[in-house]
Amino acid sequence: MINHSTLLDRITLNSQVMLGKPTIRGLRITLEQILLALAGGVSIAELLADYPELEVADIQAVLLYAVNLVREEQVWPIQVAI
Repeated sequence: MINHSTLLDRITLNSQVMLGKPTIRGLRITLEQILLALAGGVSIAELLADYPELEVADIQAVLLYAVNLVREEQVWPIQVAI
């Protein structure tokens, strides 16, 4: 089983790198870049070829980070007065 804490250690936040957006291991590769690529149909194999400094565990960390953000979302019904 993959250790989630170890995976999330790969995500770094530094206000001096990429405007403080979350990156992989301090590299200038943001989670946003990776998620947009995956959402656009780029395969993990293509990502790893395009960014040789990335590892499979980095992609897993990005996805886990996104899951944790979505997990925290809550939707509250709002009644609109007419």
